[in-house]
Amino acid sequence: MKVILKQDDKNLGKKNAIVDVSDGYARNFLIPRGLAIEASSAALNEAKAKVQTEKYHKDHEVDDARKLAGILSDLTVVMKAKAGENGKLFGSITSKDVAEALNKQHGRNIDKKKFNMPEAIKMLGEAEVELRLYAGVSARLKVKVENANG
Repeated sequence: MKVILKQDDKNLGKKNAIVDVSDGYARNFLIPRGLAIEASSAALNEAKAKVQTEKYHKDHEVDDARKLAGILSDLTVVMKAKAGENGKLFGSITSKDVAEALNKQHGRNIDKKKFNMPEAIKMLGEAEVELRLYAGVSARLKVKVENANG
């Protein structure tokens, strides 16, 4: 019997997948528990439409992320911080600081969790920060740290 899964199952497949299972397993376990529905022609058409809609939205999100990555790669965020004579900062610049500066200077509101900064910036000069915008889509943002003392 063919059924359409209503949620992910590690043994059978992903949500909205059409799988072939034994009649007893479908009637006695999957359908009563709401894990699947019988694959009638109307249900098949609805499932195919859902899959196409999800694919369209995902492709659209990936395209938007790629466009944003291209824009961000051309930007430079300038930050001012107090530093000692050797160029070492008093404190450090974190992903939260970079996200706020990017929003103020360029009007791009990006969540601080998307910034991949293994360590905070602790020296004057230029640094590159990786942003993970979407699965498989990332950008490199230039951050220029200047001395606020003068």
